[in-house]
Amino acid sequence: MTVVTEAPTNESKLLARVPSQLYINGKWVAATGGRTLDVVDPATGRVIKTIADASVADGAAALDAADAAQADWAATPARVRGEILRRTFDLLQERKQEFALLMTLEMGKPLPEALGEVGYGGEFLRWFSEEAVRISGRYGTNPEGTGRTIVTQHPVGPCLLITPWNFPLAMATRKIAPALAAGCTVVVKPAALTPLTTLHFVALLEEAGLPAGVVNVITTSQSGAVTEPIIADPRLRKLSFTGSTPVGKALIKLSAENVLRTSMELGGNAPFVIFADADLDKAVDGALLAKFRNIGQACTAANRFIVHESVAAEFARRVTEKVEAFQIGRGTEAGITIGPLIDQKAVAKADSLVQDALTRGATLLTGGSAIEREGTFYAPTVLTDVAPGSDILRDEIFGPVLAISTFTDEEDAVRLANDTEFGLISYVFTTDLARGQRMIDKLQTGMMGLNTGVVSNAAAPFGGVKQSGLGREGGLEGIQEYLSTKYTLTPVS
Repeated sequence: MTVVTEAPTNESKLLARVPSQLYINGKWVAATGGRTLDVVDPATGRVIKTIADASVADGAAALDAADAAQADWAATPARVRGEILRRTFDLLQERKQEFALLMTLEMGKPLPEALGEVGYGGEFLRWFSEEAVRISGRYGTNPEGTGRTIVTQHPVGPCLLITPWNFPLAMATRKIAPALAAGCTVVVKPAALTPLTTLHFVALLEEAGLPAGVVNVITTSQSGAVTEPIIADPRLRKLSFTGSTPVGKALIKLSAENVLRTSMELGGNAPFVIFADADLDKAVDGALLAKFRNIGQACTAANRFIVHESVAAEFARRVTEKVEAFQIGRGTEAGITIGPLIDQKAVAKADSLVQDALTRGATLLTGGSAIEREGTFYAPTVLTDVAPGSDILRDEIFGPVLAISTFTDEEDAVRLANDTEFGLISYVFTTDLARGQRMIDKLQTGMMGLNTGVVSNAAAPFGGVKQSGLGREGGLEGIQEYLSTKYTLTPVS
């Protein structure tokens, strides 16, 4: 693998255009008391912008604004809501390069991947701009013939949307777009590590004609202190969160007090199963996408490579050859494959999991250590012979580490794949169509990639089972998370 050191580039004009204040009730405002937080480029460790750090009072003001705007926004014609989302989509396409660069600066992913995220994130705007006008109900006669049943759908009300740091644009659009399409107002709390993309995005919504108070953004270094009073407020009717399972469980408990609607997209431990009859070229290509996209920092990242014993050695050889050709460096540099991890804690976690596996008998084929250079980089790593009980088979890696263990038969593969409390996504490579169908039925995950390493699409329902979460984002199902159903009976006269 090659480590690339990049000379600083001129990003100052873009960063200067990114808002640094909170967005509440259609206005950019400073945080109460003038509090600020620093945003750091993980590739250099340097502060790239200082922004407002919201207080509890700022969170309350954001909910006040969302609540005040709710009735008017719900009454806004669906076509108008959809057209605002569509105009935002068009503006995003015009400025895709600057959004991609901004994500690379604050999160570290290579620029081509950031451009891919602009495309993916933008599709939620386009998809839900079209779904806004398709909210429907039904009308009919009850079985007894004594009345007419009318079923209608209505926005649930003000929502709190808490987004993670790893996909700064797509996680915002995946929540904001269906909420707005359904007629809900929102308070958005982006991750403190990568808040700039959300602030830049809300300026697009404003430019597209979004009324004041419909979307409010609070950036804060004190997530729990600021969001807990919002969750406890009876005016809030919906909470959507993407992040770790422990935090999600805590939020579900808080939400129970007011019986909030919740959507939880939580942790994963994705199995990547390769059968003996798999096309190994396709399996290797799929593995590189499923494991190393976003530097391995994705809930959909393959965590456990479960490979048939007859092809494990060859798969390991081929994938290691590809990994050793990766180029490592700041994501703005041409040709970079692997950028930095988000912070030093992420580096320490990846290394701890690798060292535990090695201690238990795993074989290191490449990588296996932090890279001594500016920023928070970890060498892309391939491990084989990973023993049962290794931490790396239980914990979500969230880094560029590919861990291989083996199986003997289909029953063994299913047992190993399902041996986790998580159930977000699975990947299966086989040329046997009947086996593929059996895996759809047997693997306990909310999504599955069959002979592919990437499944995410705005038109498809994203979400998991077991401790990977509740609800779905995207697809026909996505807008339902923000709607409540009302049944009305009128007697036959």
